[in-house]
Amino acid sequence: MYTRMFALASGLIALRYLPALPSVGWLLLMLLAGLMLLAFRVWVVGLFLLGLTWACVQGQRALDDRLADSLEGRTLWVEGRVVGLPQHAEAAVRFELQDARSRHGALPATLRLSWYGGPPVNSGERWRLAVKLKQPGGLLNPRGFDYQAWLLARRIGATGTVKDGQLLTAAHHAWRDSLRQRLLISDASGRAPWLAALIMGDGSGLSRDDWKLLQATGTVHLLVISGQHIGLCAGLIYGLIALLARYGLWPRDWPWLPWACGLAFAGAAGYGVLAGFAVPVQRACVMLALVLIWRLRFRHLGVWLPFLLALNGVLIIEPLASLLPGFWLSFAAVAVLIFTFSARLGPWGWRAAWLRPQGLIALGLFPVLWILGLPISVSGPLANLIAVPWISLLVLPTALLGTLLLPVPWLGERLLWLSGGLLDWLVRGLGLLAGYVAPWSPAAVPLSVWALSAAGALILLLPGGVVLRPLGWPLVLLAVFAPREPIPHGQAEVLQLDVGQGLAMVLRTRHHTLLYDAGPRVRDFDQGERVVVPALRALGVGGLDMVLLSHADSDHAGGALAVQGAIPVVRVVGGDVPGLPEQLQAQPCVSGENWEWDGVTFTLWQWSGASDSNQKSCVLQVQAGDERLLLTGDIDAQAERALLKTPLAVPTQWLQAPHHGSRTSSSMVFLKALSPAAVLVSRGRGNTFGHPHPQVMARYKALGVQVLDSAEQGAVRFRLGAFGRAQSERDQRRFWRDRPG
Repeated sequence: MYTRMFALASGLIALRYLPALPSVGWLLLMLLAGLMLLAFRVWVVGLFLLGLTWACVQGQRALDDRLADSLEGRTLWVEGRVVGLPQHAEAAVRFELQDARSRHGALPATLRLSWYGGPPVNSGERWRLAVKLKQPGGLLNPRGFDYQAWLLARRIGATGTVKDGQLLTAAHHAWRDSLRQRLLISDASGRAPWLAALIMGDGSGLSRDDWKLLQATGTVHLLVISGQHIGLCAGLIYGLIALLARYGLWPRDWPWLPWACGLAFAGAAGYGVLAGFAVPVQRACVMLALVLIWRLRFRHLGVWLPFLLALNGVLIIEPLASLLPGFWLSFAAVAVLIFTFSARLGPWGWRAAWLRPQGLIALGLFPVLWILGLPISVSGPLANLIAVPWISLLVLPTALLGTLLLPVPWLGERLLWLSGGLLDWLVRGLGLLAGYVAPWSPAAVPLSVWALSAAGALILLLPGGVVLRPLGWPLVLLAVFAPREPIPHGQAEVLQLDVGQGLAMVLRTRHHTLLYDAGPRVRDFDQGERVVVPALRALGVGGLDMVLLSHADSDHAGGALAVQGAIPVVRVVGGDVPGLPEQLQAQPCVSGENWEWDGVTFTLWQWSGASDSNQKSCVLQVQAGDERLLLTGDIDAQAERALLKTPLAVPTQWLQAPHHGSRTSSSMVFLKALSPAAVLVSRGRGNTFGHPHPQVMARYKALGVQVLDSAEQGAVRFRLGAFGRAQSERDQRRFWRDRPG
């Protein structure tokens, strides 16, 4: 039974790793083969094929529901209904629109929209909106968050920006939104947004600093409604009935166990409805139902069967759930607890039952967080040691009871005030802890090294009497002291990050690292924090020898403060120092300055006749052996002509496209003089500037220059001095990254 369940789950999960979905013919063949194998009792292969077939069918349905090419980038008037809880941030309101209609063509079932400076939007309302729509997409960076996969898993077929709109119909029966508003205006000791997140799964009221605090202390799971909250609610109800029955306070005519199981599930399901019944909550309810059935009728079947039943149940309902990090974290946490508790002969005392689980979960989840590219909270076990019982026994019961009793004058408000006060004490304590211990982001390593370290964590989870258990520690420590391939002397590794409409490039020699531009910051999106810093940590960069900001425009220098605040920087150089923040303490770019790191030569140049920030861009030439790279910032054709009169006007194999491929740059005389083999274009897909311009692309094509476009290929990496080819993130194919036809 276990093998068959595992085979079915493996087939459903295999969808995540497919480079492309099979055709209809192959799907029919897989279905017939699976059914025939089941008929001949070849269970494992047959169930695997059936699981894979079902997952592929659902994946294709989600892909088919994406925005058509003909509607890409167009501004349309659409009508639809707001669903879920809109997220009201400082700069915009973000919400999902369903049942959207437009006279210009069929639209996906669900749209995710942002309205900057717009009016309040509430769940259940119908709006007529002027929306500029885009096909689902996202940035592609090493170990970065895959936004496109996240959109597909939530079956969002298009994203867009609202230009204008009018309310058609007010919300009807939008009780969740009304309840959220009631919570947000309640006197909850200043923690009303936290209570809204805890009770309703609405984290839009939390600031970026709040989220950083939760991530630093490994307590995000306490505020994002997940299986833990559903389990806690059910456990409180089950425990209360069991306690009443033990002391004879439960009606004797009512069998306590069926009532305890039934009411526990009803309470958990009610909490799930209150939280919006999203995928994590659905997953938790399925698992809880199976556990309660097992407790009621099938205790002799062991503990792993309910786990596998829940795993398969969730994946059959929504095979795309495997694309979400939360899917892996929630099931991994449950698996760790089952493995560690069931593998021991005797029960733990109350101290061990309180102290050990947090350490074991942290150890068991560390390989999962590592492979997913998520930060690992070093203070997490200690923080959760206090936070879990504090939330479970004090905050959550009073918060839920206060919410239920809000119609009762004074009582519900007082309970929410008490719950908010308890939460405030916890947040203050977490803040003190986060100030002492920062989260750790281990560097990316080969899969074989990760597998050895994961095996070490598994060995350490075994009971203490196992002979080989101490060998797990050196394997786990590979995460800290993992061997990395050194960069040869005289070569430089170049990584152009995918930061959207902006620029950020990492250049590493054997012992030094330089960051050329730091990505854009637009409204509440800081790509220095979101993209550059995680990429540097994934590369194992502990400090930057230089941050070179070509000029002061926000798309090039906007992320610099976030980088400087997260990673030690020895020196900051800028092409337009007066336009940069004073905190950076930038030094001016000096034409002719050159230096050598590990056999690689770096040379700066700036046009003395520049009249604006773009023309003041600090140009960097990097030479490794006989291979050259030229980083040009946003210089225009005038600055290009001035550069051609300098020693930098030599054949250059790699060229960063001036001004993202603007029509005013990449002049033909400039390209002919440098005769690059490849040009690097960093820009946002569907940007309003029209970069790169068709005329510029025609010049590249006429000269036979290879174009490496971040909007099409994601982050691009190559080794300067090795005369090799560039590799891009899109080279690692996944089925959801294919554009709709």
